[in-house]
Amino acid sequence: MRNLLDMDTIQIEVTNACRNRCANCTRYVGHYEPWFMPFDYFKDAVDSMIEYPKMVGIQGGEPLLHPDFERMCVYLRTRISDKKKLGLWTTLPTGYEHYREIICKTFGNIFINDHTRPDIYHHPSLVAIKDVFKESNVMWYKISHCWTQESWSASINPLGTFFCEMAASMSMLYKDSTVAWKLEPGWWNRQVWNFKEQIEYWCPQCGMACNLKRKSSIEIIDDISQHHFDRLKDTSQKIKQGSYNLITNAKEVSAKETQQLAAYKDTDYRNRIARRYGIFTYVNSENFWTPVLLEHVKTDTLSRQKSILQTLVDRHSK
Repeated sequence: MRNLLDMDTIQIEVTNACRNRCANCTRYVGHYEPWFMPFDYFKDAVDSMIEYPKMVGIQGGEPLLHPDFERMCVYLRTRISDKKKLGLWTTLPTGYEHYREIICKTFGNIFINDHTRPDIYHHPSLVAIKDVFKESNVMWYKISHCWTQESWSASINPLGTFFCEMAASMSMLYKDSTVAWKLEPGWWNRQVWNFKEQIEYWCPQCGMACNLKRKSSIEIIDDISQHHFDRLKDTSQKIKQGSYNLITNAKEVSAKETQQLAAYKDTDYRNRIARRYGIFTYVNSENFWTPVLLEHVKTDTLSRQKSILQTLVDRHSK
């Protein structure tokens, strides 16, 4: 597992509201009612990240659906002036095209995925690893090498701060702040040995460390193991609607090989979505995506690309 300072991003989770109903959504959209981070709490979250040396991400659900999205962007710019340190994760939903200028003005990085392609796969996090591996030593070995914690982010949500996005997400699903860390400046300085309580509490309930078959996001059915079915059967809207697959035998969802996760993350896919907003994206020197208003592409992008190429040449020559 990684220390939080080894991550390239820490996320501020501002809502779980979303127009999609993807299979195995990692924010459990459709299982419970949407929530929105209070604006005053959002300000505290941003303030806690001012000294963080990497990127601060704004994520949902769909952040643009938050009623205070524009105010959030304004506050972000007042506290973190370098937009290279700000990222937005979004589907760019229709009806919010008027945010195009504030998005390009605020965020130096944008991550677009509208989940409309069949080759976008979602891992079944509600298949608890403790239901898959009965041997404790095998379960903890898998958890200690979880690909999600090693490649995704730590998170802030209305319940506090967490070493992993999935622990944060599951805490909101169950309204459980039992092992949440307090939101305070420098909370992200914690090292792996500080994660013990959160790991022992949340990781056995999560399926991300298991080698399981993923579902295409355009499906609406969630894979759920007995642990979560028992906890959610009386409250989950998806379960009440029958939009679930109860896994009673781990072999039903075990996968010898993991499906490719990032095959859909190509330039054309993202820019087709971005064009709905009059936005163009290009890969920057940090291998993230920068949003630019389409009318500024010729003058702005060419100069930026030239600077990036020169930076890469300089790095190579050292």
